[in-house]
This record gives sequence, structure tokens and C-alpha cells, in this order.
Amino acid sequence: MFIATLLTNPATRGLSPALVDSLRNAWGGGDAQWLSPDVAAEFSLQQIPANRWDVWESLQSEGVDLVVQAAEGRRKRMLLADMDSTMIQQECIDELADEAGVGERVKDITARAMNGELDFEGALIERVGLLKGLPEEVITRVLATRITHMPGGKALIATMKAHGAYAALVSGGFTAFTAQVAGDLGFDENRANTLLAEAGQLTGEVARPILGRDAKVAALREITARLGLTPADVIAVGDGANDLGMLGLAGSGVALHAKPSVQAECDIRVNHGDLTALLYLQGYADSDFVSA
Repeated sequence: MFIATLLTNPATRGLSPALVDSLRNAWGGGDAQWLSPDVAAEFSLQQIPANRWDVWESLQSEGVDLVVQAAEGRRKRMLLADMDSTMIQQECIDELADEAGVGERVKDITARAMNGELDFEGALIERVGLLKGLPEEVITRVLATRITHMPGGKALIATMKAHGAYAALVSGGFTAFTAQVAGDLGFDENRANTLLAEAGQLTGEVARPILGRDAKVAALREITARLGLTPADVIAVGDGANDLGMLGLAGSGVALHAKPSVQAECDIRVNHGDLTALLYLQGYADSDFVSA
């Protein structure tokens, strides 16, 4: 048994009952269940339709995401999340680079690295080097004035934790940011890279070993083993090429507003919904949501 979920941006509420019923009838699906009025609905299927990706492509132009997944085991016991452009709306290193006057140069490297065009570790070392001499206090200012949470993050974590799940934030970014974001959103733990500083200024170096793609996979394996879970019990979410390892290993790997090369390797793609999409994909309805 499979479940087809259709969802859109909760801010626009553009999912029409007519569209849901039309697809359900075309695919011979079960009765539609509305998880959120005009935002998210699902119905059961006996098999994955052969034209799934053609339909997915046509719905993208209407601002609607479509996911077809196995019904069994879709409600997960652990969330593993990337931070930059996933749990927050920015790339922290790009914001620091703006403060250092090298914003455009660093943003270009970041975009290429996240799309898999550059080696992540080498790209990180190069970008951090451009921050040399930046006052360490700038981090506090960037956190206060430039960093905003992705919509739906608090509800996602609070709801999953209320149902017994564990939440871990694993970032190729920096501990100075993950510590605050994890605390604000309610994560149980966080892992990231450490920017090095001396005499109140960034040295242009990052502590080794660097947390990249392999380290995110290792985190998934280590945390699940510690909790007595398996990778199948995990829903992972990210947007960059360095997330592909954990997205592929997790029971549900969600490419959220992801780079094209990342979407191409993921069966679960959310381009229009916010982080509450991860709840709808697990079968949670609005009435199940828990406020942080």
C-alpha cells in the first residue's frame, strides 16, 4: 500500500479539492483525507503510478508538491536536519562574508558547493579563509539581525518530539550558529564545524576534522545506534549536495527547496511547502500539531 500526498505553501493555501479529486480518480486512489484545508491532502494507492514524475512536473507549475511513498513506517522516530537554507532561511557563511566585505565571492562558492560542483571540504576551507580578521563579535550580530527560521520548524520539532521522536541538527556550518538555532527550535543535539578565533578575531581556519557529507552519514548511524533505532526510523531533510548521503540512507530523505542536482537524486521533493510538509508526509494533520 502506498500514500500519495499533495501539499502546497500554507501561506497561500492553493490546493483545491477539485485537483485532489481529479488525481485520485485518475489513479484509482482511495478516499481523500484532508490533513489541512486547502494545504495538504492524501489518499491511498495500490501501486506507484507509472506517470508519477510527469504528474509531479505538471503540478510544480501550479505550486503543488506531490509525494508518493510506502504507507508502512512513514511516521518516523527521529528527525535529522541540515541547518543552512533548511532550518533557517540563510547560509550563515554568506552572511558573515557580507560583513567581511567578500559576500558576492563567497556566495558564488557556496552555491556551487551546494549544487555539487565543488568539493565541500575544499570550498569550506576557501570560504573560511576569506573571513580572516573578522571580529568574533560579528557572529552575535549576524545571529541577531540576519538569521531567520524557516517557517514550520518549531511545529515540526515540537510535534515529532511530543510523539516520542528525537531531533538532531547536523550542519556543515558552524557551532556558533547551530547551538543557538538548536536551542531556539528545540533540537535534542547539534553537530557542526568550529570556527577558530584568536584575540577576538577569526583566524580564517576551521577546526579539523571538517564535518561534511560523510560526517552527516556517520551522525545518522551513530545517533540511531545510540537510541536503539535504525536508519529506516529517520526522516532527514536538507538542500545541498553534502546532504545527499544522509538523505539516501534515511528511511525518508526530503529534499527541501533543494538544488537541482540534489532533487534529481531524491524521491521526496518539497519545493512549495514549508517544514510542516514533513509532518503532513508522515500523516500528521493540523489537529495533531503541537505548538512549541
